[in-house]
Amino acid sequence: MKIKGSIIAVVVVVGLIVYNAAYIVDETEQVVVTQFGRIIGQPVTTPGLKFKIPFLQNANYFNKNLLGWDGDPGQIPTLDKKLISVDTFARWKIVDPVKFFQTVNNRFNAVGKLNDIIDPAVRDFITSNLLIEAVRKSNRDLIYVLGREEDQEREKTGTRITVGREKLTNGILQQSQPKLAPFGIEIVDVKIKRINYVEEVRKSVYDRMVAERRRIAEKFRSEGKGEAQKILGEMERDLKQISSDAYRISQELKGQADAEAIQLYAEAYGLAPDFYSFTRTLEIYTESFDERTSLVLSTDSELLKYLKGYAE
Repeated sequence: MKIKGSIIAVVVVVGLIVYNAAYIVDETEQVVVTQFGRIIGQPVTTPGLKFKIPFLQNANYFNKNLLGWDGDPGQIPTLDKKLISVDTFARWKIVDPVKFFQTVNNRFNAVGKLNDIIDPAVRDFITSNLLIEAVRKSNRDLIYVLGREEDQEREKTGTRITVGREKLTNGILQQSQPKLAPFGIEIVDVKIKRINYVEEVRKSVYDRMVAERRRIAEKFRSEGKGEAQKILGEMERDLKQISSDAYRISQELKGQADAEAIQLYAEAYGLAPDFYSFTRTLEIYTESFDERTSLVLSTDSELLKYLKGYAE
């Protein structure tokens, strides 16, 4: 029994020694081995099962992949005296775990260093440039699409950028990186997440945006009214042209009909002048007299001769 107990004790001790001596490095990790707080050897950057002196040495793990930094939004005045709120973020990684361990030691302290270095760099570049430099990255014209693709408004910006947002963020990165190198940190990228006016001036900016949209809408309305007047004018002109052509054609037809009627009357008069005179006189009687008509004529009147002949 004593031998069996001794064997179990030896196995347990050996197991503890092996467990304390072995450690696993993940693909996203790197390890610095220390002994009594002093760094031993080179950092371990390859993944797999590793070994160290048990109980005397410790494995300190650090990330090898990209890490995020999110700055606190701050109010910064631009070169043209515009007070804005700037929110930035960055991506960084630990490139020298030994320096990192000796200086900041952990991610919490590293984030503090990032705050102390990146935030002032952002402030320096924002205050040294106009607002448009932080907002735009090219000088292309702004295009507003309203409803249909062809209903668009192109606005030419008065101020032309010389730096632009992309170069500005690159400048922040280049200014920050040398200051972070002593800590074993590399800044991979810095971006401006959001730029906004402070609350005091935001309302006036919104009012100006509304006024600008109203100006564009009014421009479209005026263009529409002008186009409507143009269409109405063309319609009125076409209507007058059609009426004029119709009147001309009707007068021509009427003139032709009158000419044909006169020709027929003339031919009829030439064939039977007495009969023609008789029928025309009867038409005059019909058109001129009724039961209430009183007429005084001389005895030699042409109008009276057919009545006088009928009476005889």
